[in-house]
Amino acid sequence: MAEKVEEYVTEGESTIEERDREAMREFEEGLDQPMDEEADMLKDMHREKDFSVWMLLRLSFQSLGIVYGDLGTSPLYVFYNTFPDGIDDSEDVIGALSLIIYSLLLIPLIKYVFIVCKANDNGQGGTLAIYSLLCRHAKVNLIPNQQRSDEDLTTYSRTSVAEGSFAAKTKNWLESRHSKKRALLVIVLLGTCMMIGDGILTPAISVLSATGGIRVNNPNMSSDIVVLVSVILLVGLFSMQHYGTDKVGWLFAPVVLIWFLFIGATGIYNICKHDSSVLKAFSPTYVYFYFKRRGRDGWISLGGILLSITGTEALYADISYFPLQAIQLAFTLFIFPCLLLAYCGQAAYLVTHKEHYKDAFYASIPESVYWPMLIVATGAAIVGSQATISGTYSIIKQAVSHGCFPRVKIVHTSKKFLGQIYCPDINWILMIGCITVTASFKNQTEIGNAYGTAVVVVMLVTTLLMVLTMLLVWRLHWILVLIFAIFSLVVELSYFSAVLLKVNEGGWVPLIIAAICLLVMFVWNYVTVKKYEFEVYSRVSMSWILGLGPSLGLVRVPGIGLVHTELASGVPHIFSHFITNLPAIHSVVVFVCVKNLPVYTVPEDERFLVKRIGPKTFRMFRCVARYGYKDLHRKDDNFENKLFDNLFSFIQNETMMESDSNYSQGAYSFNHRQESRDELIRNNNNHGSNDNNMVMFSSMVDYKESTIIPADSPHSAMSFSQNYTVEEEEEGEEEDELEFLKICKETGVVHIMGNTKVRARKGSLLPKKIAIDYVYRFLAKMCRANSAILHVPHETLLNVGQVYYV
Repeated sequence: MAEKVEEYVTEGESTIEERDREAMREFEEGLDQPMDEEADMLKDMHREKDFSVWMLLRLSFQSLGIVYGDLGTSPLYVFYNTFPDGIDDSEDVIGALSLIIYSLLLIPLIKYVFIVCKANDNGQGGTLAIYSLLCRHAKVNLIPNQQRSDEDLTTYSRTSVAEGSFAAKTKNWLESRHSKKRALLVIVLLGTCMMIGDGILTPAISVLSATGGIRVNNPNMSSDIVVLVSVILLVGLFSMQHYGTDKVGWLFAPVVLIWFLFIGATGIYNICKHDSSVLKAFSPTYVYFYFKRRGRDGWISLGGILLSITGTEALYADISYFPLQAIQLAFTLFIFPCLLLAYCGQAAYLVTHKEHYKDAFYASIPESVYWPMLIVATGAAIVGSQATISGTYSIIKQAVSHGCFPRVKIVHTSKKFLGQIYCPDINWILMIGCITVTASFKNQTEIGNAYGTAVVVVMLVTTLLMVLTMLLVWRLHWILVLIFAIFSLVVELSYFSAVLLKVNEGGWVPLIIAAICLLVMFVWNYVTVKKYEFEVYSRVSMSWILGLGPSLGLVRVPGIGLVHTELASGVPHIFSHFITNLPAIHSVVVFVCVKNLPVYTVPEDERFLVKRIGPKTFRMFRCVARYGYKDLHRKDDNFENKLFDNLFSFIQNETMMESDSNYSQGAYSFNHRQESRDELIRNNNNHGSNDNNMVMFSSMVDYKESTIIPADSPHSAMSFSQNYTVEEEEEGEEEDELEFLKICKETGVVHIMGNTKVRARKGSLLPKKIAIDYVYRFLAKMCRANSAILHVPHETLLNVGQVYYV
């Protein structure tokens, strides 16, 4: 009987403990509530613009210079890379032409222009854009900092999934394990790394192929001269990047237009003059005869055929600049026909001049237009390279926003167009890589093999992401998704198997580039996630803060303290570390969280969310500044003033609704405050002792318990002006809070940021120690600090040192 009574007592005590914990949780949530209400107030609907026919034609013309520059220069080197050892049979040219025709039809036209390009994130394309789209439809983001208020953004488009559907099962399968989320991220990063490799290989092969035309009229010219001219052009191209394309961008579309007209007209000329029978290549039977006749050599030549569709992945990444209808119109009615005519014309020439396989493009040009064509080809190569380089900057920016790349300097090059950016560090890395590739290989064949490897990997990654998009976002029937996946993978895996056979002939270059980039991205993302997890684990309970009283157990000095944190809710550990080591805190404290969301942009009027923390007498607020992966922190944005404008607006709105937003204030004695403060100190010094995964040592600022002065002690009264004492704030209810905040702002604003060092905890495996203690430490030293990104003046910056052992 006694055992039963004891059991009932134990159960009763556990029930009471659970109720206490639940009450405490609800109590803290009441003090630090989510910002759903504020987000609803900011929500505004934006409608897509409808374009007239004339406007679509105009935009289609402008898209030529940005979207199709890379794809349009492919005729310079395709046949040479397809037949690097010469042409044995004229029928092989017909078979290769048939492969080119159907490659252009299936991949760029059908798959990308009419299917993949529709899977855009509010007009943004690329692997990271699809990943952002998936993050909004499934909980696959490794940094779980999203809140319900974020879903109220006008740019946060998503669709609900019916329970029990195939899409719901796929969603649950993705969310079931952390390893699946990380595998998805690795796939996305692999495609991103290959796109960065494109930024090195595209300028190399395009410029080298274009300048190679000078040897046609001078056969005895050394190839070193061609390489030297290419290197000079590349140095000039990368050196001019900091000026941007705003002033010369208007030339891009006319140059590419003239280029396509030239190659289309030349194709018609060659078909009529040399052999019109090449048009029989439109029959797919010649593909079968080609492989039957050439066997393994024919299969390996797919690596050269693949180059005819290079630039397709860049097309998808650049769709943000123009409406999808304009891109579809330009490709279907102009780009596709011109490319077909160009390849058919070269094939007609090669049928009768098989010995010119190395310089088929320039050799097939009428002599009267040779020099104009050489100039236009060089211009088109530069335009195509420029588009790829600019796209690489955008990819890096997106990776930084997703926490997958070190923070690098990003500069605006145009006051009119926010999308035109420049990354100095990345620019010089691309230039060095591009010159190294050009000077090392010296020919189109090996560079083409490297280029093809990068392109086909990006296509495979896009196909895998498209399968998930079709299921989770479009919610198509699984049979339709299966059909798309089978047709895409059959074609792309065929190309992939061909480029694998050329790994030792240049195909290893993008693999090395991708491996280095993937290591950097993966390590940076891994440590970023670990830092966030630790900050969530080590955040301070609101009950402790409330127990300190309105003065927080400190001297409240005039001014405003902006405490920067990664947390969108809760009090960060940096704050507890600060107040336990220093005897004073500002009379107004604002916790500032700059959060990147999986959306392409956040409208300016929806960027800031402001909320009060605790009772009014505490003078504590939270401000969440939300950014998309295309948004940038401009120096002239004046982040601080915008933050205060939103804070003042919040105070005004709160005053208007005073009756609905009263907070209950409890009376807390000095003893209660002192006990809470002592507990906070013990928690700060002993935090994480029971955690098996993470341990933190935070002692870069020495403190003594005697330096902690309660606000109601004699020392506090002597050290603080009577006009700003917390006691007078409580007694003077007639004082206008808004005026008080403005006075504090004029007194001074201090940005309190964490100068965090990350170390691998004791007992970690050797790879983890190398990744955190060496790779990440090196990257952290090289990248920009948060204060530099937000353009915080050095004289207003206060760094709080911390060391995280993860």
